[in-house]
Amino acid sequence: MRPLELPDTRLSDGQKVETTRILALFSPHRGTLAIVLALIALGALTGVISPFLVREIVDVALPESNVALLAWCAFGMIAVYVAGAIFTVLQSFLSTRVGQAIMHDLRVRVFAHLQRMGLPFFTSTRTGEIQSRIFNDIGAMQSVVTNVATQIVSASATILMSAIAMIAMDWRLFLFSLVTTPIASVLNRRVGKRRRALVKRRQEAAADLSAHIQESLSVSGILLSTTLGRSAPIIEAFDNESRDLSLLEVESEMAGRWMQGLYSVLLWIIPALTYLIGGVLFIRGIGDLTVGTLVAFVAMQTTLFPQLNTLLRVATQVRASLALFTRVFEYLDLEIPIKEAETAQTFPGGRARGHVSFEDVHFAYPGAERDTIAGVTFEVPRGTHTAIVGSTGSGKTTLGYLLSRLYDVSSGRVLIDGIDVRELTLDSLAGAVGVVTQETYLLHASIADNLRFVKPDASQADMVRACEMAQIHAHIEALPHGYNTIVGERGYRFSGGEKQRLAIARTILRDPPILLLDEATSALDTVTERAMGGALRSLSEGRTTISIAHRLSTVRDADQILVVKAGRICERGTFDELRAAGGEFSRLATGGRQA
Repeated sequence: MRPLELPDTRLSDGQKVETTRILALFSPHRGTLAIVLALIALGALTGVISPFLVREIVDVALPESNVALLAWCAFGMIAVYVAGAIFTVLQSFLSTRVGQAIMHDLRVRVFAHLQRMGLPFFTSTRTGEIQSRIFNDIGAMQSVVTNVATQIVSASATILMSAIAMIAMDWRLFLFSLVTTPIASVLNRRVGKRRRALVKRRQEAAADLSAHIQESLSVSGILLSTTLGRSAPIIEAFDNESRDLSLLEVESEMAGRWMQGLYSVLLWIIPALTYLIGGVLFIRGIGDLTVGTLVAFVAMQTTLFPQLNTLLRVATQVRASLALFTRVFEYLDLEIPIKEAETAQTFPGGRARGHVSFEDVHFAYPGAERDTIAGVTFEVPRGTHTAIVGSTGSGKTTLGYLLSRLYDVSSGRVLIDGIDVRELTLDSLAGAVGVVTQETYLLHASIADNLRFVKPDASQADMVRACEMAQIHAHIEALPHGYNTIVGERGYRFSGGEKQRLAIARTILRDPPILLLDEATSALDTVTERAMGGALRSLSEGRTTISIAHRLSTVRDADQILVVKAGRICERGTFDELRAAGGEFSRLATGGRQA
């Protein structure tokens, strides 16, 4: 099988994400955000009241020895600080709730979208890369969504109100204070561009490291490295990737820090120069500048400049974080290959009868030079058993993929009860076709949980009946914890034959009208295979069975056998008819092995 070729989802250096799309994430929380904005505005207002109270103390209360006014101003400053603290706490609580809600929505959207991407996407993408996008990228976005947005608004509101207050105090000193603005703008652009490129590289390195961990520390990875003696090279490769990520983390964290440090020094030099300039104006009697106004103005600067620095730092962080949003949106923008038609229907009566037809079916994997399936036509009458055999790469497994609609045909039709599978709802199709593959997947949970995964309301009696038919009940009963036994990662506490029988029991519990057995008994020993033969014959009564066979002995009793070669059906008939014909089936039987 050739994997589906997907476009590279890594972020290019010039690629950007639309700001309106990021803002759209906040739209469901408009009401809460309105309250947050109101709290931010009130907090900013409290921040500019104190300097005016300071001016009143210096210019009026102290010179006039007015104790009452002094007390009112002092207690007013205390009240302002208390109110500001309350507003800040409330605003932080609400903004955090909004941020976490957005992160939750985004994680669920990405997860749900990937659930619908189907087999083609996952045959072309590493699991570690997917996990990195969901956890690392969205996790890194959390601080941006939760804190940065409110920091920007809060800093902007404080800067605006401080600017208005400073103009009201002395417009000449205010103009002098603006000398840092163009410097901040230039630094912000340069640092932001640099950090954005570094964040892109850092997240890609984190994705590679996550993929390495997922591949190397799984049961399969440990078995591979141990049995092949490759633990040391794997550790060395991990060491190199981890070191590269650490260096990128340091580089990303330190990008522009010297520039920002120099700018911070400049911000604190300005108040000293303001005292100098304001003092000269006061001493020489230029204008109506008072001592209280000068002290209050510098106090206002100590409020304004940290907010300017915060805005510079946050703006740089936002520029860098655009790479994170782009990586997540790339996944959300991937086109779903298997879509449910707008006019999709269910089976009459809610359940399929089980008649399967392939009509002149052609199919090619993307990038393939020729069709994997070419002009295949056959019928499987309801309640009959059809076996599909062929050599490696002949396309027999692909026929199973087309029936269960893991892929869509290039041309022709696959029908169940005369309905094209593309015209069925996905749930109806999944309920009609029960698939048991050679590679069995079991959840890291108990046997009972694995069985109830397909039928949550299954009773203990239902599970026992299914396991008895799959010839696995006696083995389960012999386990210390019975049906509560944990199967382990991917079921590695069980043998291959035991896992396949559990998978067959799980399918039996679903009771689908059509069974697709893709080499489902290939891992069973000869004795168990004979027992399974009787169980499968009993299970097949009243339902349609299509088996993709690994051993020719398992298809002896099939009602018809289709021999596939190079994507075409070259022979069909019963076991005895095909053996007697001396063709491809006879050659496979003589060779003794298939895919």
